[in-house]
Order: sequence, then C-alpha cells, then structure tokens
Amino acid sequence: MTPEERVLVAVVAYNSADVLPGLLASLPAAMAGVPWQTVVVDNDSADDSIDVVRRLAPDARVVATGRNGGYSAGINAAVAAGGPHTAVLVLNPDVRLDPGCVPALLAALREPGVGIAVPRLRDARGVRIDSLRREPTLVRALADAVVGAERAGRHGRLGEVVTDPEAYDGATDTDWAEGSTQLIGAACWARVGTWDESYFLYSEEADYDLRARDAGFATRYVPTAGAVHLEGGSAGSARLWPLLVVNRVRLFRRRRGWLPAVLFWAVLVLREGSRACLGRPASKAALWALLDPVRLREPAGPGWLR
Repeated sequence: MTPEERVLVAVVAYNSADVLPGLLASLPAAMAGVPWQTVVVDNDSADDSIDVVRRLAPDARVVATGRNGGYSAGINAAVAAGGPHTAVLVLNPDVRLDPGCVPALLAALREPGVGIAVPRLRDARGVRIDSLRREPTLVRALADAVVGAERAGRHGRLGEVVTDPEAYDGATDTDWAEGSTQLIGAACWARVGTWDESYFLYSEEADYDLRARDAGFATRYVPTAGAVHLEGGSAGSARLWPLLVVNRVRLFRRRRGWLPAVLFWAVLVLREGSRACLGRPASKAALWALLDPVRLREPAGPGWLR
C-alpha cells in the first residue's frame, strides 16, 4: 500500500435507513488509517436514508438522484461526485466491514495485474457466503439446472457459483465476484469505464468484472479481508428473482451472441420450469418472465419490481 492512497467509498442507498448506521459505523476501523471519502447516492428513498447519513456521517457527500436508476447508476453517480482517489470501494448499505479490511484489499490491489479486490464474505449468522463466480457458460447453466448450483460448484470448474470450501481458504483470482463489496483500482476504472446502467439490478457486477478481465485486470479474492453482508434474499423473491434470471440472459447474449443465448435461455427455461413444478413461486415468476418476449426485450428498471 502506498502512502498516497485515498479511497472513495461509493454507497448506493434505497430505503436503507435501517442498515446504513451499521455500515457507517464499521468504516473507521475498516480503513485503519487509510484516508477516505464517503459518497452516498440515494435512489429516491421513501424513508429517511439521507437524514441518517447526514446525522451519522456529516463529512460524507450525499447525492440525491430524485429517481431510482439502479445500482450501477448509483455507483457511477458516486464516483462522478467524489474527489480524487486511487481506488473506489463499492459497498451495499447492508455490508459491515471487518477492522483492517481495506488495507488488506489495497495490498492485493497493488499486485501486478490486479484491478479489483474482494473480501471473504459472511452472512448475518457468520456463515461464509459463496461469493466467487465463474463466467456463465452453457455447460455450467445445464449443470445448475440438472444437479443444482451447490453440487455443480463443488466439482472442478463445472459450476458458475464456486461452492468448494477449499477454494475460499487462500487468495485466488476469480472470473467475477458478488458485487456488494468490491475495491476497484483507479487505473482499472479508467480503462474499463463506468458500470453498465442498463442492468438496473443483478448481473452488473458480472458484466463489470468480466469487462475488467477482458481489459487485462484480474479480480482477486482476499481471504484476510473480511466483511459481513446481510443479503436481501433474491433467490426466494418472486419480485427479484425474475429480474436476476432475465439479466443473466442479457449478459450472456451480449458476450456470446444471439444463437448461444437462445440455447442458454432454453436451459434457464428448463431450470426454472422444473423448479416451478415443485411449487416455488420465484421460479414460476421467472419462468413467465423468460417466456414473455416483451420482458426479455424491455430495459430493466423500477417497473420490474412492481
């Protein structure tokens, strides 16, 4: 870590008044002396998220967008509003960083070829979150559909979600990682550019990390840096899961083209259809979204959550 480091902490809030205090309280110990600036972008919250930030972190810069533009738009707005920095720390408001987390991430970020550093994540119970991901492929999607993500992820590189516990024991590079806590170097940001706002929510971190890899920057997992992510439970939500599934198709289509994307879509239809037959409401909603040409074509936005 160089003595000139300065981290821009980019937090995207949406009705986050109940979780922001925990995040803000964790920052000083997490920084461990590293200079930082906090920028909180509020995506038109209906609660008092803005007041909470101004009361608990008076030095933070608050950006009220007046609209819910999504996670990527919030990140981009935070970086645009922030001052000079050597790295951007992207954080969900329901994250709590461990003491010393940021210096450990910065040390990894300064290794040759690393553009993004991510910590070891735990849930609210202290259980490790399987946060590492492999690039989506037809084989991985089919393995997920047939044997399940957890089983597929334990065998070699078969699964998209890395579920082998040993994979989380040491530092390693990953295709992409869960987006709640990512430290992005300024050089990586300058070359890769802003986050893609067309995703609104879900797949935006996969898109960004994979674009970083395309540009020659690795995403490095750092087990000595820790954080808690309370998580929102999209897998069981009939409102959120369809958006996640459809955005997976969008991401695959943009990276692989239309014909492979049709096959990828068919595998997801198989997966969600089989789980809908088991009585899972989230999969039933996702299946309807996958079979709706309008939903597949329309840009993601707040309307998806209504």
